[in-house]
Amino acid sequence: MVVAMTPRGLFCSCAGGTSITAICCFTPALVVTLGMLGLTAWLGWLDYVLLPALAVFAALTAWAGLRWLRERKGAER
Repeated sequence: MVVAMTPRGLFCSCAGGTSITAICCFTPALVVTLGMLGLTAWLGWLDYVLLPALAVFAALTAWAGLRWLRERKGAER
């Protein structure tokens, strides 16, 4: 059985993804973690992965927020 996600749940999920991606982009958290795991060779391509991921998550968050607002606006009528 497939259960549809509510617009509020979709917005919260997208906002969480945006937050995690932003933390990894703008802080040395991911660099330190990869360094502790011995995966520093992966640091060269992080920008190629994280910046597009941040853009996708930000766009999804905006879309989900608009969808949630439209639902709330429709429910008020």
